[in-house]
Amino acid sequence: MDSQRNILLIALLFVSFLLFQQWNMDNSPQTPTQGVEQQVNNSGDVPSHTGDGQPITDQSTSNNLITINTDVLALTVDTLGGDVIEAKLLAYDNELDSADPFVLLKNTPDYKFTAQSGLIGVNGIDTTAGRAQLSVDADSFTLADGQDELRVPMTYEKDGISYTKTFVLKRGSYAVDVEYTIDNQTDAAASVQMYAQLKQNLVDAGGNLAMPTYHGGAYSADDTKYKKYSFDDMQDKNLNLTINDQGWAAMMQHYFVSAWIPRNAGATNLYTRTGNGLGYIGIRMPTSTVAPGSEQTLTSTLWVGPKLQDQMEATAANLNLTVDYGWLWFIASPLHSLLSFIQSIVVNWGVAIMVLTFIVRGAMYPLTKAQYTSMAKMRMLQPKLQAMRERLGDDRQRMSQEMMELYKKEKVNPLGGCLPILLQMPIFIALYWSLMESVELRHTPFFGWIHDLSAQDPYFVLPILMGVTMFLIQKMSPSTVTDPMQQKIMTFMPVMFTFFFLWFPSGLVLYWLVSNIVTLIQQTLIYRSLEKKGLHSK
Repeated sequence: MDSQRNILLIALLFVSFLLFQQWNMDNSPQTPTQGVEQQVNNSGDVPSHTGDGQPITDQSTSNNLITINTDVLALTVDTLGGDVIEAKLLAYDNELDSADPFVLLKNTPDYKFTAQSGLIGVNGIDTTAGRAQLSVDADSFTLADGQDELRVPMTYEKDGISYTKTFVLKRGSYAVDVEYTIDNQTDAAASVQMYAQLKQNLVDAGGNLAMPTYHGGAYSADDTKYKKYSFDDMQDKNLNLTINDQGWAAMMQHYFVSAWIPRNAGATNLYTRTGNGLGYIGIRMPTSTVAPGSEQTLTSTLWVGPKLQDQMEATAANLNLTVDYGWLWFIASPLHSLLSFIQSIVVNWGVAIMVLTFIVRGAMYPLTKAQYTSMAKMRMLQPKLQAMRERLGDDRQRMSQEMMELYKKEKVNPLGGCLPILLQMPIFIALYWSLMESVELRHTPFFGWIHDLSAQDPYFVLPILMGVTMFLIQKMSPSTVTDPMQQKIMTFMPVMFTFFFLWFPSGLVLYWLVSNIVTLIQQTLIYRSLEKKGLHSK
């Protein structure tokens, strides 16, 4: 198999991979329910019921809003229930070169994505009459210079019991602890249950053939480290799991994720449901009993931010897996770590991609050399193979036997030119996902006209250069292809690939372009070496 056929093989494998990824997102199999089944109420914003089994009243947001600001987050919280109805990520712009920060959580007439939490149960403050109107000392809170932690308490009194909902934010962190302290100074025990959920409009899974990104739910449970649960899955069947050890419920959208994580809760119900055009995924912690004259604090953590693997891993087990590298994660994850390390030295992410390409292709040089050597030997045998075909005619069995004897005699592996490509393909796919999932590349410039490595080249310069280098690789690679149809396919392959790459992220096109340049350099060196050995013949 010559290099032109190898290029065709890469194209077919890569396009097939993209089609499979898109199909897999659009037709993901339904996840079976596990654990103890629990009743999930399909009406209202609160996922359960009061002590007498009546559903909680669904209420819209109030006009009593407060803001909480740190160096990386700007939250808007509704004092009716204490829900986070808006979250701005201050270190990430909404659009390229925009002065406005990216808004992950929002509550508008057209789109709702909010993080809700509260207390239900016999002594809960979310009841059939409505949710609690919490009291707070100010309408704005800011993490001051030199301050590492900001605590924002909101209080409520009911039947002699004091409830304090406290938001705890830390400098540089996208993890927000939400604490409920129940101070029971009555003569009877108090029974409460904390819940936390994400509510969002039902939307499409997102992405396209070139960038098949995911927009939907995900979770982690005792026996499932990471699993997507799309809005279609939610509409087909409610998810009901009991997590005893560690887990979380999340909603994802390419570079960003929001998740609720229970803390020291024990058996916690993880659920989904849909209604009124909205999808819900959340956690319901076990019922807690607060003895008379005592207090107890229940805690959950809200992650609301970018997919920063180190921070997410420190926040909750397996939360970093929302950076979804697919089934080749064991290759993609080290590649991302290497890319990040290189960037820490060269500073520019585009330059880091180029350096990474040289490292990857350099490591695969023995395979590349074996590939071209095998191709050269196969070309040298073409006259003998042609004579064999003319002599044996249609006797395929004898033809096959004599071909194997010839290969053995000449020490030629007929798959030698194909195997290196098959081994290289997983590395390319892994690097593709590594670049696709790296929030670090979002709105990150390279140089000149490339202002965003996660977006397509606005002037299509990189794809065109990539096509030119593909054409040069073809010209440098002698071919044994004689079939006119195959020759036409090979001739138009650079054009087809160029057209296909017009919509790819410029970071990935940059990788392919540099990889082609390295291939041209390696081809030149290898062919010169083969010519000295008398193997390279056109």
